[in-house]
Amino acid sequence: MNDDEGYVHTPDTDEPTADPADREFDWRGWVLVGWIIVALVIVPSYLFYFPHAGETVSLFGLGYRDTYLFVPLIPAIVLGALAVWATTRP
Repeated sequence: MNDDEGYVHTPDTDEPTADPADREFDWRGWVLVGWIIVALVIVPSYLFYFPHAGETVSLFGLGYRDTYLFVPLIPAIVLGALAVWATTRP
């Protein structure tokens, strides 16, 4: 196998694998943190208090079972899309 064929790991070097400027925590990171709070704190809190807020759910046409299936699913899908968006740079 020739060294020119691919990556060769050299553990003795202290060279970073990526430019540190590419790893800054900017506004995309804060958007992701905000949505994590929505998905992991606000939505479960809503489901915890759901039996007391049944009238608001009936306005959207959701039943008891539909609420417990779809309400957590929507923020989870958005969280996955935001995680991909926040980690990719143009």
